[in-house]
Amino acid sequence: MKPITLCALIGASGLLLTACNDRNPAFNQLPGFIQGDVLQHDYDGITDDLLTAGLGADGLASATAPAFADPLNPTARERRRLAIYNNYRALVDTAPGGGYGELFGPHVGVTGDGQVPGEEFLALMSVPGSPVPVTVMVQVPDSFNVDAPCMVTAPSSGSRGVYGAIGTAGEWGLKKQCAVVYTDKGTGTGAHNLTNNQAQTLDGDLTDQGVPVLFRAQLTDTQRDDFNAQWPDRFAWKHAHSRANPEADWGRHVLQSVEFGFYVLNEKFGRLLPNGKRLKTIKPDNTLVIASSVSNGGGASILAAEQDQQGLIDGVAVSEPNVNPVVDRSFSIRQGEGPEITEHSRSLLDYTTALAVYQGCANQAPAIRDLAPLNSAFNPPAIGQNICQSLANKGLVSGATVDDQATDALRILNEEFAIQPEQNLLAPLHFGLAVAQSISMTYANAYSRSGVEDRICDLSLAATDGSGAVIPLAPAAEAALFSASNGIPPSAGVNIVYDQAEGQPTNLAASVSPSSSLPDYGLDALLCLRALAQGAHPETGAELTGDAAALSDAVAWGIAEVRATGNLRGKPAVFVTGRADAILPINHTSRPYVGLNRQVEGSGSGLRYYEILNAHHLDVLNGFPGVGDRYVPLHHYYFQALDLMWAHLTEGQPLPPSQVVRAVPRGDLANPLTQANLPPVLPAPADADRIIHTGSQLRIPD
Repeated sequence: MKPITLCALIGASGLLLTACNDRNPAFNQLPGFIQGDVLQHDYDGITDDLLTAGLGADGLASATAPAFADPLNPTARERRRLAIYNNYRALVDTAPGGGYGELFGPHVGVTGDGQVPGEEFLALMSVPGSPVPVTVMVQVPDSFNVDAPCMVTAPSSGSRGVYGAIGTAGEWGLKKQCAVVYTDKGTGTGAHNLTNNQAQTLDGDLTDQGVPVLFRAQLTDTQRDDFNAQWPDRFAWKHAHSRANPEADWGRHVLQSVEFGFYVLNEKFGRLLPNGKRLKTIKPDNTLVIASSVSNGGGASILAAEQDQQGLIDGVAVSEPNVNPVVDRSFSIRQGEGPEITEHSRSLLDYTTALAVYQGCANQAPAIRDLAPLNSAFNPPAIGQNICQSLANKGLVSGATVDDQATDALRILNEEFAIQPEQNLLAPLHFGLAVAQSISMTYANAYSRSGVEDRICDLSLAATDGSGAVIPLAPAAEAALFSASNGIPPSAGVNIVYDQAEGQPTNLAASVSPSSSLPDYGLDALLCLRALAQGAHPETGAELTGDAAALSDAVAWGIAEVRATGNLRGKPAVFVTGRADAILPINHTSRPYVGLNRQVEGSGSGLRYYEILNAHHLDVLNGFPGVGDRYVPLHHYYFQALDLMWAHLTEGQPLPPSQVVRAVPRGDLANPLTQANLPPVLPAPADADRIIHTGSQLRIPD
């Protein structure tokens, strides 16, 4: 039982005191971490709304994006509408037959087209020791139930902006009549054009003036001029170049978003006193708070639960979380009768730089070359062959032929890096989309707290033409960056540029490395990133020296800052993850976190883990031939996880035990997905499907 405080007595009696203790003030106060003004907007649910920006479910599913009346001068409303459209579709498969409109979507389970009337509050906030503003937002639907208040956290997935979780935690929370609290977690677009000095304001307007913006590089005018003279038309990007390692504060960002949520709710619903002040009547002890979201957002909510000393969070429900567990080799992981995995819990940068280096060659392995969907379309075979040859020349793969070299590259990823074979068919598509390459570049910068001027591994960000040469970004594209960028280039016309490519600075994907005479995807730059992650030269294994060693040490320190402890403080929690995840390999994320949590919390753990067969990380890819016929939407199981947590917290329903769920692909895109393809998480799964801890091993059924 929580102790009764003076503030609680004040709230109960309505006594008109002007203050209470600073740690728990009775009166509603704007949190001190909020910077500047709070923007507030009302949405009627007809012309505009919280969830679909007035587009409705059909508008979100439309292949035609909402346009700007004036492409060079979009309004704040237009920018918001396009941002919601892009962020929703980036995570949710809206293609016909994939479940949208039948199993999930804004209009499923409600009347109308899914539009949600309510109020939206947007602000910038800060954390001690960081100069970088963090975006926070609260959405309060008109249907919010003051008598049974609830709140859902929605930190953005990936490096997306504040609307990044609109289609995941946002949709579920709003349809449950909860307030939803969002944060970009210090990532987001935050693009700073170093040539014209333009950056985005809180609502996405471009400015070169000294007003608050999402991000501006920490350069003096002289430093910026010097940089532009040598590297014209470049961009600084918030996640990569903030010098802040935002991930180290992701948990705090989420907790602050919850605090801001309570402030907003009490401004709306708190008891109004005659002196004009409001009492805190909506508080953690009478409000249900679920920490949620997917991918990076899921990892942020996990960190928030670990750091929650105030008892703000009641439960956790996340999907495919990007979580870097503390390395604990006292337990192992084993799937079926497969090998015992002890080298689990590699960091994001470790396994991602390995994928960036080896996957381009592995794409040509006979075992997957012709089976991987869209492989040849996204990955020209000639480039893959060049990468294989460059790797072989450096002694990093073996074999006399490209087939042999590619097979060895695939073996290295699956065996030496414990990346699941189930991801092999999707990995080529992800490489073609530059997923590992962009993550490697962004996080190497972020973990080391580097600035844009440091140009780690000779990489920078700029628009490029058809040949790969650097060009200015078109003004209309720049005006849309807030709405179109995912916060981690390549995105919205801005690409990764290898400044030391043969000939001239070139789009990384088209680059010729100095050590090669053929286009090899700038392999030298990717190997440089790999060296920083492993602290040694990839070719020789020799320790780094000088500036490279210092930079690698800074990277290692940054990684240590983001490691999760496994201690959820006894909170009930649900993780769902797809076994075929090709971005966040499960032997280094969800699985070892489950094992670590058991080591830390023992039998008192409230964590349940549901591993979904034939599901992966990016449901939006299910709209492509060769993907949607093989995989089911993990999104469906994420919503089920939230439903299970809701029932547990509101009705006392026990959470089902950890288990493998054997989802069934539809086999043909012409066959609409049905519930028959998506068996539920069961309250009493068969023994053959249970995920268990036995001795010092986490056992996962095949």
